[in-house]
Amino acid sequence: MQKRITSSWSHMKNRPKLIHFVAGLFLLLSLGWLSNCSEKRETKSSAIKSSESMAESRVESELPEHQGSLTQVPSGAREKPRMEKEKEGKTLYHCPMHPNYISEKPGECPICGMTLVPIEEEKESAEARPAGTVEISPEKQQILGVTFGRVETRSLHRMFSAYGRISYDETRLATISIKFPGWVEALYADYTGKPVRKGQPLFSIYSPELIAAQEEYLLALRAQKTMIADQKINNLSVVEAAKRRLLLWDISGEQIADLEKEGKPFRTLTIYSPVTGFIIEKNILQGKYVTAGEVLYSIADLSHVWMLTEIYESDLPFISVGTEVTLELGSFPGEKFKGKISHIFPYLENETRTVKVRIELFNPALRLKPEMYGRVVFHLPLGQRLSLPEEAVIDTGERKIVFVVHENRHFEPREVKLGLKAGAYYEVVGGVKEGELVVTSAQFLIDSESRLKAALKGLSQAEEEKMPEAKKSPAKGKKETPIKHIH
Repeated sequence: MQKRITSSWSHMKNRPKLIHFVAGLFLLLSLGWLSNCSEKRETKSSAIKSSESMAESRVESELPEHQGSLTQVPSGAREKPRMEKEKEGKTLYHCPMHPNYISEKPGECPICGMTLVPIEEEKESAEARPAGTVEISPEKQQILGVTFGRVETRSLHRMFSAYGRISYDETRLATISIKFPGWVEALYADYTGKPVRKGQPLFSIYSPELIAAQEEYLLALRAQKTMIADQKINNLSVVEAAKRRLLLWDISGEQIADLEKEGKPFRTLTIYSPVTGFIIEKNILQGKYVTAGEVLYSIADLSHVWMLTEIYESDLPFISVGTEVTLELGSFPGEKFKGKISHIFPYLENETRTVKVRIELFNPALRLKPEMYGRVVFHLPLGQRLSLPEEAVIDTGERKIVFVVHENRHFEPREVKLGLKAGAYYEVVGGVKEGELVVTSAQFLIDSESRLKAALKGLSQAEEEKMPEAKKSPAKGKKETPIKHIH
């Protein structure tokens, strides 16, 4: 037992040494790993510095040939070369892809190989362009699907349409009535819609008043024959008065001649149709008692019909009596009927603010029937007017914008004043000139880029205005340190 306690005590005494040994070993391993990482960083940094020095030596070796300098130019600092050039009368050149490379001689950029362009020429051309002008290369235009249209004088036609219905020609309607009462003895035109010809019998009527008028006329004729010459002259007025009465009752001259020939009154009188057409209303039956002035028939001549339509008051200045129009009917798809405006109503409909227009249509085949609905197309010539394609206009609500093309790559936003819209074109009142080229598709993409460019330009100008004068122009005698720009 004593030995076991002694052994346990000796183990406990040696445990701190073991812990210290393990800790020291872990510390040594950690220091070795950190040293290895540091060596890798130093190796990588030296490699980067070596590549930078090689690139610098390559660029510097090429720079003397072009007598240029590669500098990172701060905002507003590019005015310095321009001012020095104006004083010395020299032209400076720079790379379009690397604007910070400036040279006194034309040539190629040592970085990308592009041809150097004059700084002042580019600046002047950019300043000469209107605000918001966008530059797009022909390759990008093809990708965007940009198309163009020309501002030129065209023969314009204004076209609009309205819906209407066919109705009877009121000048070719006839009503049948009698001027004396009586009973219908026979009915010949016995149903609505029946076609009748001029002179065709419609009905026969018995009237005691008509018989009395016939007898009065016959008695006057007999008395005239038995009288002596002087009395015949006085009785002539009585005969004429009796005959005039029959004529006023629409008894024809032939019927009066038959009456004189027969020498006795007719029991009934036949009434004939005064026009050729169709019976559109019938208020008569056989045996019916009819009164004087009562409408018995309505007959319509359908060889001519009317189309009644309504147009907006804004379209009124373009139409007049005699204007030709085209009628399209759903009953005859693909067919077009010609007509002319015969009357424009002298007032507007209060609720719809429209004007009624009456169109006369020739209908020899009787294909056009009253109450048919159709579409009336007004195709009105406006003459030669300066115009541009409808697709070129961007309507913002407050103004109308088009993009005018310059040099096949610059797109200038320009406000225009437009007149009438005629089909696919707008009449030009102002803003563009004849012969100018405008964008007709993808202009919304160009407009977005133009707005962004204008906004960035405005922001840049605002920042330059806020910049202190000391930052805008460096102090005299203080030379800026060129910063090498490596690609």
